[in-house]
Amino acid sequence: MNANQIRNIAIIAHVDHGKTTLVDAMLKQSRIFRENQQVEERVMDSNDLERERGITILSKNTAVHYQGVKINIVDTPGHADFGGEVERVMNMVDGVLLLVDSVEGPMPQTKFVLRHALERGHKVIVVVNKIDRPNARPNYVIDTTFDLFVDLGATEEQAEFPVIYTNALTGQSGLSPDEMTDSLMPLFEQILEYLPYPQVEPNAPLQLQATLMGYDEYKGKIVIGKLNSGTIQKNQQVLRIDRDGNHQSLKVTQVFTHEGLKRVKVDQAQAGEIIALTGLGNVGIGDTITDPEHPKPLPPIKVEEPTLHVTFGVNTSPFAGREGEFVTSRKLRERLYMEAEKDVALRVEDTDSPDTFLVAGRGELHLGILIENMRREGYEFEVSKPEVILKKINEKWHEPVEIVEVEVSEEFQGSVVELLGQRKGQMVDMELKDGSVHYTYRVPTRGLIGFRQQFLTATRGEGLIHTLFGGYEPHFGHIHTRDHGSLVAWEPGEATSYGLHAAQERGTLFIKPNTEVYEGMVIGQHIRENDLDVNVCKKKQLTNFRAAGSDDSLRLEPPKNLSLDDALEYLAEDELLEVTPKDYRIRKRILPKNQRRRYQKQGGRVKS
Repeated sequence: MNANQIRNIAIIAHVDHGKTTLVDAMLKQSRIFRENQQVEERVMDSNDLERERGITILSKNTAVHYQGVKINIVDTPGHADFGGEVERVMNMVDGVLLLVDSVEGPMPQTKFVLRHALERGHKVIVVVNKIDRPNARPNYVIDTTFDLFVDLGATEEQAEFPVIYTNALTGQSGLSPDEMTDSLMPLFEQILEYLPYPQVEPNAPLQLQATLMGYDEYKGKIVIGKLNSGTIQKNQQVLRIDRDGNHQSLKVTQVFTHEGLKRVKVDQAQAGEIIALTGLGNVGIGDTITDPEHPKPLPPIKVEEPTLHVTFGVNTSPFAGREGEFVTSRKLRERLYMEAEKDVALRVEDTDSPDTFLVAGRGELHLGILIENMRREGYEFEVSKPEVILKKINEKWHEPVEIVEVEVSEEFQGSVVELLGQRKGQMVDMELKDGSVHYTYRVPTRGLIGFRQQFLTATRGEGLIHTLFGGYEPHFGHIHTRDHGSLVAWEPGEATSYGLHAAQERGTLFIKPNTEVYEGMVIGQHIRENDLDVNVCKKKQLTNFRAAGSDDSLRLEPPKNLSLDDALEYLAEDELLEVTPKDYRIRKRILPKNQRRRYQKQGGRVKS
């Protein structure tokens, strides 16, 4: 297939603006599936976590055919924490569909993704989705999108973008909101007409950059990238050039192209195609695969630095080894370094302790997804409180700052302004929108750790918050973010209704009766700033007047069910999160009560 019969495009959008649903519709209308085939919604979200959370975490490739042209589509994550995926994908495509909601318009994380597309010089088609919404305002959305292009330094040609209106759920599209067709034909036509075919050199020596990684149980590591020049065929000898300039001779075992949701084995691929290769061993993201006789490396992929780090360690709690399949430091180290190979936005380092590893990522969600994936794979480990990564610039410490956009109803605005003020937030902009208030703040990343739960509580779950990395600024000084302590189990055993009833007067419980606990395990949140040791295993003393089942009459408040993300946000500096395939528990670093008190009296501060 010639390069002019190919279009390589990425679909970018903010979380929940419908890009995965649009890919579904494009697949269905290009007859990828059989007429009677059962196809689930959001078919591109193949990962269990993606389905549960309703977000795209990993970039995925698919391909459709329209009028003899093959359209390779890459569905990208919309959350800034997975920006490492987006930055790499921009090296692999030649044009972009920017999807915006017909009511919300471009959101903070739209800016993040779009900036990288414009910097690469890509042309953009703006797709205004969910045009059927009752309060849709397409003219406002297009105006704000144009302003965004200008703010991000788009060229005149990029700023003169075509607009397509869609309802991805029903597979409709049109050149205006009032002239919608029952198919996506207008969108396909615009892709062929406006977005360029790959500018490649078919007769030049082989050159490909490893952009994405996959893994197959039988084929091993799969390297995905765009063939920039030349051709490649199975069993061909190639040369790998890594980011340090080292050379290694390798042999390509198999070559695949994409057709629909499947990888199709081919004998040879031409320049311009997005392909997958097997047999290349330890090739890393950003490495160049080239002709051994004409080695020509491509510029390495640059990715923004991580802003948060945590420590992963072998589980040291009294319950260690009960629930996990992989519990040793060797297995933990292997898994973390394997993840760092696939995800260039992640950093993994050994520490002074052989059982502990430092893992840095782009945000709490980025690290939380890794923790959840490892837990489901059977790993058992403990994690520390997330901490920001400081940088020394001109002999002064600087810390990462987030641009925070908040939308709340007017009745809650006072509480939100107070919360952000306590966390050293600086208001940049304020706008009134139909009974709600839209704020833009610059807040130290450190101040946002644990903020989301307080924000949702203050707005009764109605507030919207979006964050975007905003660079580094001089250190803001002390930030008081935690106004509560923990309720800590005093002794090991099973929690009783009697013990929990006494403890619930001191705060909010995280556990229910008959839960097994150990000394030093956090079982609730104290109403005051200090920690409080409580005996939740105690039983009521028997007397002649005690009736059978009298414990059952005690009224207990339902425990607060913390998600993994909530538990990670909750952690104090002297606490750890014990993670197993079946459960996760918050615990003190120093478990025995007497040792903890002695350490505090000596003025000790536990380092994370």
